[in-house]
Amino acid sequence: MSAKSINVLGLETSCDETAAAIVRLTPDGGPSGLRGEILSNVVLSQIDLHAPYGGVVPELAARAHIDHLDRLVANALEEADCRLQDMDAIAATAGPGLIGGVLIGLTTGKALALASGTPFFAINHLEGHALTARLTHGVAFPYLLLLVSGGHCQLCRVDGVGDYTLLGTTRDDAVGEAFDKAAKLLGLGYPGGPEIEARAMHGDARRFVLPRPLIGHHDSGCDFSFSGLKTALRQRAVDLQPISAEDICDLAAGFQAAITDCLVDRCRRAMEKFADTTDAPAPASSKRLVVAGGVAANQHLKHALEDAAHRAGFTLSVPPPALCTDNGAMIAWAGAERYHAGCAGDADLDAPARARWPLSEKIF
Repeated sequence: MSAKSINVLGLETSCDETAAAIVRLTPDGGPSGLRGEILSNVVLSQIDLHAPYGGVVPELAARAHIDHLDRLVANALEEADCRLQDMDAIAATAGPGLIGGVLIGLTTGKALALASGTPFFAINHLEGHALTARLTHGVAFPYLLLLVSGGHCQLCRVDGVGDYTLLGTTRDDAVGEAFDKAAKLLGLGYPGGPEIEARAMHGDARRFVLPRPLIGHHDSGCDFSFSGLKTALRQRAVDLQPISAEDICDLAAGFQAAITDCLVDRCRRAMEKFADTTDAPAPASSKRLVVAGGVAANQHLKHALEDAAHRAGFTLSVPPPALCTDNGAMIAWAGAERYHAGCAGDADLDAPARARWPLSEKIF
């Protein structure tokens, strides 16, 4: 285990953000034993590129990563006032994600590591999200994680770097995917989450009471389901044709309220089970709910989960919105955590790019 400060360059190209960042990990006496500092965090969003299509076009995303990644790495080094030789390690997303984009970042990271003689870490994108609260809030292990993004929705117990216990996952759509599809049904823009949230602020959630899939179903554990909710929204929208601006706001509010109620219910179940996932009861100090991923930026959801966590005796931690969406800092931090924990980086030079990669599964 390293006892000195660690500088890590992180690359993220798994979907529609091209990102490079440098973080510094310093051992200290805080709750997590670590202090994190973001020296640079450069993100180029591809929203304008994909918006006309209502979703991410993998080929266009990959081409954009090729066009911009080298420049963003140079910008990140310049902003941090560092050279490549100053890095203790280089980390890049190896999956899960769009395979073309993952290959570009992964290959670039390996090339930089080989050229500079620097250890390389192939990072699970989900682990980047899972550990971000340790960078921003110094959260100690263990904690309960709700990971909600465009492609993922799961509840996990996090006991350490690489040590994750899955408590529940979606049976169909991810939350972010459900928001995107709902926005498209209502004729709104992409990405759907911010569009739904903006309209919901001006809507009446009581006008359209949509289903709450799996709420109260104890035999479903902590699993989620959103496809039926999406279908119910579509049926309501069809019945209202022609649909007015007021209708759209009210439907958005009803949809957001249903999503929130589902997530809160499943988190309540997970908080009840949290102490039962190991032989030893969880200490009171570890009763913490961390929410990560792009959907964690939704303020309505954040406030509802904060209330639910408080009622269950938990503390809620949510990274700043800019670190909830995909970024290089979370990948760099995951690499720094692995370096600090004494994980060998040389074997990761053989790591393949993966379109699917469960959080609890090793890369090889």
